[in-house]
Amino acid sequence: MKPARATRGTVIAVAATLLAAGAAAAVGLASAAPAAPAAPAAPAAARAAGAATAPTTPTTAPVARDGTRDRTFPKLMAARAPAGWHHATLPNGTAELFYPPGMHQVSGDSDSVSAARLGWAGKFLLYLNATPRQGQESLRNWASYRVRVLRSDDASQASLDAAAEGQQFRGGSGSCVIDHYVTRIGGHRYTELACLVKGRTGASVIVAAAPTARWSLAEPLLERAVSAYRVR
Repeated sequence: MKPARATRGTVIAVAATLLAAGAAAAVGLASAAPAAPAAPAAPAAARAAGAATAPTTPTTAPVARDGTRDRTFPKLMAARAPAGWHHATLPNGTAELFYPPGMHQVSGDSDSVSAARLGWAGKFLLYLNATPRQGQESLRNWASYRVRVLRSDDASQASLDAAAEGQQFRGGSGSCVIDHYVTRIGGHRYTELACLVKGRTGASVIVAAAPTARWSLAEPLLERAVSAYRVR
């Protein structure tokens, strides 16, 4: 299963067909940890809705990570995707997701787009998902909303690491969180950067996730993908 994805206030674990072993092993990250389950849990994807409020002055809210450490939200710089990156447009035409070579599109809900890099036995090493807003989230309540959604369905544990409002994106602005959680199925640990982004024609959620043990390796590339996200 893929990392959890949020749909109408609940996160849905999406079953994924295992791709050929080694299909993603040749890409840049180190190999996946041993003893991966036959059906790995996928990271939480992006689905939600509700009226978005006007963006505020950029603020950051570092949050203690279960007593282990604090972290400050990274500075996202809206920018075009590097040359050679691929892109996928939401079916409703309101946003465009960019992903690097080595990731490929994977199936999901009909109104969303997803891309992933898989390791041995289909384990998710990198995961990107974009979905139109459909729940009760807003730019002001996004931090509490996202963690609540994770806990309500697919995650046995979920904790907020950092949050920020007033983030600038290509074509709009948004609110973002970094959180980590444990899936109910399989006990897989993921960390994600998830943003609610509002453009002129609508709002959508982008989620960028990786196994928590690999987050330090994956974070720069995932931040680059989030920074390239374009809304209309």
